[in-house]
Amino acid sequence: MNLERLVAVSGLPGLYRVAVNRNNGLIIEDLETAKRRFAPSRKHQFTPLESISIYTDSDSKELSKVFESMLEQLEDNPPVGKSASKEELKEYFADILPDYDRDRVFPNDMKKVVKWFTYLNDINIWEELQKEPEVSEEESTEEETKT
Repeated sequence: MNLERLVAVSGLPGLYRVAVNRNNGLIIEDLETAKRRFAPSRKHQFTPLESISIYTDSDSKELSKVFESMLEQLEDNPPVGKSASKEELKEYFADILPDYDRDRVFPNDMKKVVKWFTYLNDINIWEELQKEPEVSEEESTEEETKT
């Protein structure tokens, strides 16, 4: 699963795809509407989903691997709802990632992971993420000159 081009942007709800990287920010694309907008780095912080990991007892596990586990268990063990209690979140996380570090992974972190997964699942982006090719810097520069 390739989460390389997906980012969470502080101050904006949801997840976005990076369309173009600029010196003073990013041009981001809404995953549902494909509408593009400029997000200045002076106002927003960007968190690439590929850089996020969940602490485990031994080391950490990439978010893409956690999403894959959630996707595999989707029918048997659907994600908890938005109003789930801390205990329900912990129980769900113990099912999808049995060795998560109970001292360093907080309920708010779990809630955000579940929220992102549910959002990506609702817009049915999994097939696209499975086959999305990695973009080299040359292609990224070519894309930037076209726009």
